[in-house]
Amino acid sequence: MLQIGSEPMIDPKDMAYCEESIRHGSLSFHAASKALPKSVRNPALALYAFCRLADDEVDLKADKLPALKALQARMDAAYAGNPLDTPVDRAFAAMVKDTAMPKALPQALLEGLEWDAEGRRYETLSGVIAYSARVAAAVGVMMCVLMGVRDRNALARACDLGVAMQLTNIARDIGEDALENRLYIPQEWLREAGISEEDFLNYPKPTKAVRQMVRRLVVESERLYLRSEAGITRLPVTCRPGIFAARFIYAGIAGVIRDQSYQTITTRARTTKVQKFGWLGLSMLRSFSGMMMPQSAVIYAKPLPEVQFLVDAATEGVAEKREWSDKFFDPIQQLRNADAQKHTA
Repeated sequence: MLQIGSEPMIDPKDMAYCEESIRHGSLSFHAASKALPKSVRNPALALYAFCRLADDEVDLKADKLPALKALQARMDAAYAGNPLDTPVDRAFAAMVKDTAMPKALPQALLEGLEWDAEGRRYETLSGVIAYSARVAAAVGVMMCVLMGVRDRNALARACDLGVAMQLTNIARDIGEDALENRLYIPQEWLREAGISEEDFLNYPKPTKAVRQMVRRLVVESERLYLRSEAGITRLPVTCRPGIFAARFIYAGIAGVIRDQSYQTITTRARTTKVQKFGWLGLSMLRSFSGMMMPQSAVIYAKPLPEVQFLVDAATEGVAEKREWSDKFFDPIQQLRNADAQKHTA
């Protein structure tokens, strides 16, 4: 497994290609990644480059199922140590080997892309979160693996951050997605608003009801952004600024959506370079101030049910480290259980 501070085994030319693809494909992640140490940033860029490639391969191809099969073959080849002869595939294979990345994690991402290819709709917010778990939270868990973090509580909070970021993306892109016949708004929300799926996709309008649905997505994302912070303090100190940066930059997008009165049908929420630099500075401050603050109890919140399988995959075969607080509270809970049994006997 890759250790913080060790040099990754990715060819520099392949690494340069991956960074350039991220620079053009994801400005927010590219900005946040600058705050990561090189030993984590490089494999993270290789990971994101492959994820970006996978998303584009499915998104831009008219015949999506063959594209998915080809992606599956590429991932299988990378895990077998025989990647396709492309910079992204070679870099991804090197990352997998260096970090012992559980295959179930990128597999979850491909499953999410398959759901997109199927044009799947989601009845409830839980369904949208299950989708977000695959296309975003899985990446958050993989980032933890890159950092050598396999603590279940930290992984659960990483999932919170991933889901929050995806809900922000959905809220921001709701108008653009409708034009591409994509719909991530829960079906029950549309029914409550008296809007048919067909009408929304054919004539998306920033009505009060639609803006209210965008607001619900933003509110849920902001709740999860706050929960995620407790997990960032479990990461290696040198990695915290980069992950705090991702948290603040994406939450900043949610803030712009709020400032636009949740109107994202005809207006795209954008942040400026100045804002991004400001959030990078705030990230540094939060990273170091967190070292002097007590651990938040939020770290022990249960994982969202929809992401539990990711936490399990990342911790399979890993001996769990118990915190001193767990050791302290377990006997208390046992006494409470014994007392409850006495009263019910």
